[in-house]
Amino acid sequence: MMNCATLGLETYVPSEEQPWDIGRVQHLYRRAGFGARPADISQAIMDGPAATINRIIDAAVARESRPDPEWAGWDHDEFITNEVDIFDSFISLYYNWIDDAIAYGVREKLSLFWQNHLVTIYETHSCPTYQLQYLKLIDQYGFGDYREFVREMTKTPAMLFFLNGFENNRENPNENYARELFELFTLGENNGYTQEDIVEASRALTGWNGWTSYCGSVDWADWGYDNTDKTVFGRTGNFNYSSLIDVLFEERGELIARFICGKLYHYYVNKTVNEDVVEAMAQTFVANDFQILPVLRELFSSAHFFEATNVGVLIKSPMEVMVSFLRQGDFGDFENRQGWGLWSVANMGQYVGHPTDVAGWKGDRAWIDSNRLTLRWDFIDGFSWGIHNASETTYPDFAKLLTDSSNAPQVIARTIVDYFVPRGLVSETAYETAIDVLKWDIPSNYYDTGEWNLNWDTASWQLTLLLRHIGRMPEAQLS
Repeated sequence: MMNCATLGLETYVPSEEQPWDIGRVQHLYRRAGFGARPADISQAIMDGPAATINRIIDAAVARESRPDPEWAGWDHDEFITNEVDIFDSFISLYYNWIDDAIAYGVREKLSLFWQNHLVTIYETHSCPTYQLQYLKLIDQYGFGDYREFVREMTKTPAMLFFLNGFENNRENPNENYARELFELFTLGENNGYTQEDIVEASRALTGWNGWTSYCGSVDWADWGYDNTDKTVFGRTGNFNYSSLIDVLFEERGELIARFICGKLYHYYVNKTVNEDVVEAMAQTFVANDFQILPVLRELFSSAHFFEATNVGVLIKSPMEVMVSFLRQGDFGDFENRQGWGLWSVANMGQYVGHPTDVAGWKGDRAWIDSNRLTLRWDFIDGFSWGIHNASETTYPDFAKLLTDSSNAPQVIARTIVDYFVPRGLVSETAYETAIDVLKWDIPSNYYDTGEWNLNWDTASWQLTLLLRHIGRMPEAQLS
């Protein structure tokens, strides 16, 4: 397929043809994070695009991570001694991560990208300490220096266990991490490396073998390191895990830049790549010495990003289905949202902490099949009713805010549909169906006379039915 966008990375400037309106604000927030709340939209419209983009990115970069849990440095024996459940500790990490995604969103959206790029799988180590270190590393480098990010990821215990780095020593070299370092993490499959480069790189990656206890640290061990010359990308030296990364970025920097920027483009813009835009992103990446932040700031500020052809063309991941619903409606404050949400997302195919394999979740159309689509419907059903049951004022208050307390079902239904559906609906008939769902069984004369309003006892119930209906729309599966 061809990407029909015609604009590039020049800065987006609002115009009569492309105004800075609610639709474009929501597009920015949906793609950079998990959607905008009503208050976010009002602020963004007032501030304009440049100030809004800089504000949400700068806030994500500057925000401090959550304080470490008490078990942050524990090994297995300390978990047992302190009677703290290991699996529950792992789950609590992602409960907190979901809360942060609902409350903030931009850093968590990028974190989800990195968790699906620099992949590890929890069950290969089953240690919450390692998983915490992995997530903290993503927070630390997610917007920063990709070369240092890869260097540090190479020796983090979660990765050492997942791709057998802790087993890789001079007597028994293991090529697993070296292969994925090139194929999945930096260059792309069969792009700029040979099998001999993998073999030699695996020797350079030896030495992280100092592991003595389950969930304990993995330290450098001289006895495991291959202290001889290796030849990688035509260069020869006594490379170790750190100097190998320098050689990789020095010799293959442009290939790395195009590969990473292509994946960022897929994630944030469109599955159908505009090669000229990706090439321009890659040039920015190299010019800024592999800093990620300038690439994202330029992309989110660009005319290309806001083109209509790039709106509503990505299929939401299960995490986006959940978090965007709660965040956009500002519905996130009800009991057991994290637990219910985490397992619902897993059932829909995205068990966070457990990507499908080393290549990550496939995404896009892989999220949608006959089984997973109905699971999405079930999820929206459950969350819609859960919010209604927790408080029968939440939905009416939300609708009043969006519609200036309108009592016209036509206005309310259309406004809420357009709020949650990126490109709106394709026909007036589809809108009329949504209006009928909202009207429910209330006799028509109450609407004709204007007597019905959002303060009625049935209003929350009716809005629940509308939200369930929206959740089943094909258009609502898009971002």
